Amino acid sequence: MTTPIWDPGQYLRHAGHRARPFADLLARVPALPTEPPAGRPRIADLGCGPGNVTVLLTERWPAAHVTGYDNSPEMLDKAHTDHDGPTAGGGRLDFAHADLRTWAPGEPYDLIVSNATLQWVPGHADRFADWIAGLNPGGTFAFQVPDNIDAPLHALMRELAATPRWKSRLADVLRRTDSVHTPGAYLDRLARLGCAADVWQTTYFHVLRGEDPVLDWVKGTGLRPALTALADDPEARDAFLTEYRDLLRQAYPSAPYGTVLPFRRLFAVAVKEA
Repeated sequence: MTTPIWDPGQYLRHAGHRARPFADLLARVPALPTEPPAGRPRIADLGCGPGNVTVLLTERWPAAHVTGYDNSPEMLDKAHTDHDGPTAGGGRLDFAHADLRTWAPGEPYDLIVSNATLQWVPGHADRFADWIAGLNPGGTFAFQVPDNIDAPLHALMRELAATPRWKSRLADVLRRTDSVHTPGAYLDRLARLGCAADVWQTTYFHVLRGEDPVLDWVKGTGLRPALTALADDPEARDAFLTEYRDLLRQAYPSAPYGTVLPFRRLFAVAVKEA
């Protein structure tokens, strides 16, 4: 899969819809083992993007030292500019580069969390053992990932990329259909690592507005590898987008109130044994 070049501005165009699953995930995270006045919680956000949802961690735990990790220079620049620094509750929010294929905690954390990132990390479930080992006793590892690789927006993208016109350039750059595991597989992996695991799925029905809003949505996320692969050929990029747009218009028809995008996500909250 092509390593995508991210566009923070495009990603943030649907920031409200994208932030809601993270808020729902945090609502299920229990109290952390390190809380004031005993100490300052230490939190890692894996795949922080532009930092807009990482801020929610500082609102829930205002005294915490929170570090957002990402491998996109574009996303980290936006996060540094908009959110880096001390927080109102006496904590701190900072950001650092990390490759989640190899990142391991260099200090004990009370919470390691990831929002809509692990689907981009091949073999991510094999990293769980190292991440959980880096938690304090009673700490939590929590994540959510899109669980809709079979939805029309992805299926149509793959089918178009496999056609004769695009196959040589795009067939191997998109996310694999096995990039996210089943809920049972995650539950089993986390439980075998000694955690009390809570795993569930939710389907959101986002009502999007504007012209071709589903295309606009996916241009910020799932379409990034294709856009990156075609970045040196604007004419081809625009032709692919036009073909894909027409397919999306059929799959997601507009209504007077907007265009509905059903979007299933998978959540997991794993608490390490105290």
